[in-house]
Amino acid sequence: MKKDKLAARLLVFGGSGFIGSNFIRFILSKHRDWRVFNFDKLTYSGNKENLKDIEKNPRYFFKKGDICDRQSVDAVFKSFDPHYIINFAAETHVDKSIHVGALEFVHTNVEGVFNILEAVKNSATARKFAQVSTDEVYGELPLDKPDEKFTENTSFHPNIPYSATKAAGDLLCGAYFNTWKVPVVVTHCSNNYGPYQYPEKLIPFFCARMLENKKLPLYGNGRNIRDWIYVLDHCRALELCLLKGRSGETYNIGADNELTNLEIAKMILNHFKRDESWMEFVEDRPGHDKRYAIDSSKIQRELGWRTRYSFQGAFKLTLDWYINNKEWIEKVRRRTGVFNPHIDLWKGHKINNK
Repeated sequence: MKKDKLAARLLVFGGSGFIGSNFIRFILSKHRDWRVFNFDKLTYSGNKENLKDIEKNPRYFFKKGDICDRQSVDAVFKSFDPHYIINFAAETHVDKSIHVGALEFVHTNVEGVFNILEAVKNSATARKFAQVSTDEVYGELPLDKPDEKFTENTSFHPNIPYSATKAAGDLLCGAYFNTWKVPVVVTHCSNNYGPYQYPEKLIPFFCARMLENKKLPLYGNGRNIRDWIYVLDHCRALELCLLKGRSGETYNIGADNELTNLEIAKMILNHFKRDESWMEFVEDRPGHDKRYAIDSSKIQRELGWRTRYSFQGAFKLTLDWYINNKEWIEKVRRRTGVFNPHIDLWKGHKINNK
């Protein structure tokens, strides 16, 4: 592979998933002299279709691989000599970690992060590694204290296997900085929405249900609160963390769009011109956190990040994208089999009202 001395080289782990594919497209569009290498295992949520429009771009490279394979991770570092590294690769399906088992989550979200950290530590070219994590590592906030939010100083209190493994990976990053000064930053972001999101997640799942004239199943009473951020605002924040973030630091990323799952469901019903009879309440899932809310004042203060997309506008764009891309949903369904977004997942109505 030709290595341009003038171009920054970005190595993306898990770049074929929802946030990763949006990030790659964003970087290639903004940085015309960057080279991007996408290393992805292509599991159920990693989809080459997500980047089909750029697969012939001469600045984009792809290799199928698993971050749990230490030799493969070392090999891609050796061949690409990246300046910047970002990790989106993770097992993320909350219900799978509960109903199927957490072993794969431990392998990918802990051992995989370890392999990347080792490669960054031994790299002669690495300037910054961004580990993309989740606000779920903090646990939950009470519904009756709306002013409370997660800050970078909030203690970890993960309540489910998925978030526990993500917290473990984050702690490894901190340890590698403190011990060997590995140039790593960790980000904790709220719920993303936008195009190309695998239809296990709330918004695309509900869109798929509407497109098939099926009811929207809501866990419990639907009152769980999440803070929603448009994926391209998240991408801009991640770019700043790579370029300007201080190594060893954590940055929380949120958009102050707190809505209950019930409110999201009603907005989707309204978009599809359906009434509330199209909702149904189902048994709540174990360990379902009540509320997440992010205080993003640090990244705003230190890196100058601000959101650019209004929730109402970006939410409509997102719903319209799924409506206009039914073929993409169908391809996901055919390719992933058991992870079919048009049937109930794992058992009963176990969907991810994250």
